[in-house]
Amino acid sequence: MRFATKVVQAGLVTDKTTGALSTPIYQTASFRHPELGRSTGYDYSRTQNPTRKAVEEAVAALEEGHAGFAFSSGMAAITAILMLYRPGDHLIITEDCYGGTYRVMDKLFAQLGLSASFVDTSNIDQVRQALQPATKAILVETPTNPLMKIADIRAIVALARKHQNPVHVIVDNTFLSPYFQKPLLLGADIVFHSGSKYLAGHNDVICGIAVAKDAALCEQIGFVQNAAGAILGPQDSWLLLRGMKTLAIRLRQHEQNALAIAKWLTTHPSVTAVYYPGLPGHPGKEIQESQASGYGGMLSFTVDHPRLPEQILRKVKVLQFAESLGGVESLITFPAVQTHADIPADIRNRLGITDCLLRFSVGIEDVEDLIADLAQALE
Repeated sequence: MRFATKVVQAGLVTDKTTGALSTPIYQTASFRHPELGRSTGYDYSRTQNPTRKAVEEAVAALEEGHAGFAFSSGMAAITAILMLYRPGDHLIITEDCYGGTYRVMDKLFAQLGLSASFVDTSNIDQVRQALQPATKAILVETPTNPLMKIADIRAIVALARKHQNPVHVIVDNTFLSPYFQKPLLLGADIVFHSGSKYLAGHNDVICGIAVAKDAALCEQIGFVQNAAGAILGPQDSWLLLRGMKTLAIRLRQHEQNALAIAKWLTTHPSVTAVYYPGLPGHPGKEIQESQASGYGGMLSFTVDHPRLPEQILRKVKVLQFAESLGGVESLITFPAVQTHADIPADIRNRLGITDCLLRFSVGIEDVEDLIADLAQALE
């Protein structure tokens, strides 16, 4: 079954009793047992709920993993994954990662005895040099947020497999979704998402997803999910399931618009750089094309004066000045003071997350309206 068909069929007729096309919202905390020693398979909704199960099975199928797990947020998903590791363990993490990933590692898990090296994972030599005897995982964003750097997932997996101890490869697949990229098929062990973004697609739900390909690893994640309890509720599970049904058609339009806007930005005299994997000459474009079927709907660009971002954010009318990404509406953000504010200023500047950088989540509106809005905002 092809992807577009599979995603539309997600959660279809899961209630065999009534034949309801849409998975019902099982808004219940507990389930009645038929008798002592017998269960319907559901006992308490923190452990499992039919609505959540439907969306977990759907995402696992799309990512082609063994099992999926739905969490109350993307940060809850990554927190559950980090809880697989123990004091003294070391992780390698993409240096220009989402600020929340940096914060949870630097401010919370470092206190619990985990250590991390933040490196440019688009440079395989830096990843190799960062490996230590205590390294237990390599956590990769590709493309990165917000500079759109491309990591070679296959090369990182090969490096991890040669290490003296087992090293998990974990991929944040939020930017591309399983429509464009399937890290588990490239050898990764765990893939996770802020499901609030492209999976849900409508800026109306906060959720996180983790999928693993190994049964033993899935058992560990499932234990953490149940024990820590940061599960996705039935109403939000239903919203995620509904949003996913249009994932294929949305992503095609996101990408088409993003490529057109990226090309237009390269011609504007006030724009000094455009970061989009679909542009000729983008670093890692060949790797992107070898491991993904598209480029996605995210881009970033820099302008030639630090006063311009404030002007643009004030003047846009079709674009919305708001955090988050991946919804049908176009959103523009200022990473240095929003999504990446928790990264120290000296590190941000070294990475290129400067006061002249803007991140653009390109929506599915008419692309001519988006370009016209950018043009008037840049005047």
